[in-house]
Amino acid sequence: MKTFIIFGISLLVLTAFYALEKTGYEVGDNATDFDLKNVNGEMISLKDYPDAKGFIIAFTCNSCPIAQLYEQRIIDLHNEYAVQGYPVIAINPNDPVKQPGDSFEKMKERAKEKNYPFPYLVDGSQEITTAYGATNTPHMYVLQKEGGRYIVRYIGAIDNNPQEPEKATKTFIRDALDALIRGKDVPLEETKAVGCSIKWKSA
Repeated sequence: MKTFIIFGISLLVLTAFYALEKTGYEVGDNATDFDLKNVNGEMISLKDYPDAKGFIIAFTCNSCPIAQLYEQRIIDLHNEYAVQGYPVIAINPNDPVKQPGDSFEKMKERAKEKNYPFPYLVDGSQEITTAYGATNTPHMYVLQKEGGRYIVRYIGAIDNNPQEPEKATKTFIRDALDALIRGKDVPLEETKAVGCSIKWKSA
């Protein structure tokens, strides 16, 4: 009995510690809206898209080599799925002091050079990045609108081959979106984001 009680107490302590340490959204959570500055100077929020069925939120940046490898795929996702109700909104989470290549001016240059068809927002305070729980660039979230809420349906990577998109055997984002568009459950709701670690502001 004593051993059982000790085990139970230990389990409760570990559960409480995990709850304190855990940050960011889980699948099924209601994501907060935001009001972030786009490279064209306008402020962008999810509520600016009244006809959207959901969103592909891409935490990405200019400087990360993995983000660069996935850049065209993010553009392709927007071009294919925005017309079906799921546009891309890209957010740069990095501190430009630590990563000068991700400054707002560099963001504007990159968006113009690559002709981004979607907004490219800066999270200067990193509050939205923290709220979502993004850790890497790119780190992807698929949201589905339900009434006035934005429900997280997928978190993680775009696919399973950063280097060679044509050799990817799992296309996580596409699979999630295709399922939602058909009214089905997302087949794989979470994967590990692969990319550079986010450059956080110094405390």
